[in-house]
Amino acid sequence: MAEPSPPPTSSNAGLRILLSKDRPAPSTAVSTLSSHADRDRIIGVFRSALSRSEPPEAFALQTVQEAIKPQKETVLVLEENQSLENALRKLLQELVSSAVQSGKKIMQYGNSLDSGESNCLITRLLDIVLYLCERGHVEGGMVFQLLEDLTEMSTVKDCKDIFGYIESQQDVLGKQELFGRGKLVMLRTCNQLLRRLSKANDVVFCGRIIMFLAHFFPLSERSALNIKGVFNTSNVTKYEKDATDGISVDFNFYKTLWSLQEHFSNPALTSTNPAKWQRFSSNLVVVLSTFEAQPLSDDEGKLNNLDQEEDAAFNIKYLTSSKLMGLELKDPSFRRHILVQCLIFFDYLKAPGKNDKEGPAGGMKEEIVSCEERVKKLLEVIPPKGKEFLKSIEHILEREKNWVWWKRDGCPAFEKPPLEKKSVQPGGRKRKPRWRLGNKELTQLWKWAEQNPNVLTDPDCVRMPSITEYWKPLAEDMDPSAGIEEEYHHKSNRVYCWKGLRFSARQDLDGFARFSDYGIEGVVPSELLPPEVNAKFSSKPAEKVKRVKREDWKGASAQPKEQQVAATPETDGGGSAGDPEEGAVPMDSDNGVAEDGQKQSPGEVSGPESGQCEPEADGDDNMKTETSSKDARAGEK
Repeated sequence: MAEPSPPPTSSNAGLRILLSKDRPAPSTAVSTLSSHADRDRIIGVFRSALSRSEPPEAFALQTVQEAIKPQKETVLVLEENQSLENALRKLLQELVSSAVQSGKKIMQYGNSLDSGESNCLITRLLDIVLYLCERGHVEGGMVFQLLEDLTEMSTVKDCKDIFGYIESQQDVLGKQELFGRGKLVMLRTCNQLLRRLSKANDVVFCGRIIMFLAHFFPLSERSALNIKGVFNTSNVTKYEKDATDGISVDFNFYKTLWSLQEHFSNPALTSTNPAKWQRFSSNLVVVLSTFEAQPLSDDEGKLNNLDQEEDAAFNIKYLTSSKLMGLELKDPSFRRHILVQCLIFFDYLKAPGKNDKEGPAGGMKEEIVSCEERVKKLLEVIPPKGKEFLKSIEHILEREKNWVWWKRDGCPAFEKPPLEKKSVQPGGRKRKPRWRLGNKELTQLWKWAEQNPNVLTDPDCVRMPSITEYWKPLAEDMDPSAGIEEEYHHKSNRVYCWKGLRFSARQDLDGFARFSDYGIEGVVPSELLPPEVNAKFSSKPAEKVKRVKREDWKGASAQPKEQQVAATPETDGGGSAGDPEEGAVPMDSDNGVAEDGQKQSPGEVSGPESGQCEPEADGDDNMKTETSSKDARAGEK
């Protein structure tokens, strides 16, 4: 049976009625009290840890285990991380409040003036949490949440010191295990800081934040890219619309010059509207003609030269008062400012598009080219160092095209994943390895040269060996008493043989000529070979006998054919071998053969040796030749 609820009082009667309907409310209140007690206990443990002088590695994990008593020894679960984060954010708030009450800077609260050491309590707390996040003991985004709270509770002056701490820990905060958890919090923190800062008074601090974001986030981070190409139309240049007394220049020119800023702030609107483009083109021609009519001298360039580092780093926002127009026209920096804006405007109009329809029309193209040439000529003549300045601007605009193409292609990531090695299937065909320089030996030689650059200039390595020195290993292998197997023979090494032939072609042409007859072993010098091996290579090989073409025998007259008749004695009784007339025939036939076959070697002349070398298949032709010779001699008699 449920216990009756106590009678409500007049002050909180409605609250008592609600609690009586919901019985778990008392237990919730008890858990709330216990959570506050746990939070105070965690804060007390960390307060005592901040006073320790050891590095965070020595006591950070022990402090978490003492404060939380986690279920796991080294890693906190979700509820434990939440409890720890709430306690640390409360502790940070108390430290900032104490620093403000003491009148000290936030990032200097707790420093000892006597010791001179930097013992800032807030920096100490951030170091402890950063170490725990880096080691994975707590959730990785906890340190980013503390930094965001710290910047929100601090003034702009203190935020500069806080951001200095962030810059000093950039490498640790940018690690993958922390970056993935806290990049959005860090981006939100930096954007909130930029909104609080003045673009005119806090230019350096704004630049520090932007440079940090550029280094902290990868180049392909889409949150930092203007994918749609939206222009900052909020930057409006205000100038006088009505003429005032006391101006030294034409007021119409004043309005014409400053009206160009409306087109520069939104080039897309000008390029798509023909009326606006015509108005911009006519105004630009007037401005360029005025600049050309009033060139600047070298003395005026020296007076306004921004060579000092402080002046060069100053962010210029030109005033638009009509009374300053005369002075601004004499300022080289002002003219360069206007002309560089023109080049950027033209570069946007000529930017590569996905199709030809996105580009400017034919008439607009001609006007852009004409005006661009005039702008570049004006930049060249503006002192000081006009040509160098124009060259730098052209280089920057050329690099900008690569950025435009990259954004047009959808901003693909620059970092490519490593290629996976494809495993060869058991029955698959293995591909031959691809060497960097064609083969394994040349690749290894190049690798040795990269590792040891002096190898190319070492006299011992550059020295070319002699022929006898190089062929000595092969000569030892050719000795039968050595018993070298064919597999380990030097002649089986193709690289060794190739290099040896190159040496012989340069130093020993006679040995190189023996390669066609005897192979690589014939190139070895004879003084290196044993006598029995040298005898095999010293004898001349049998000369090859070329077969005489049948057309040469048939096409020749009786003079070449009678050579064989003179070599064979006749027995038909028509004449004797000593007849001088008959003896004159073979002499003439020999001369005819020598004249017809001047390119034949001596071994190819017909005779007993030649007859022995002829194949038997030509026997019938020889018989026919002898018969025709006999008939010819009988006809002469």
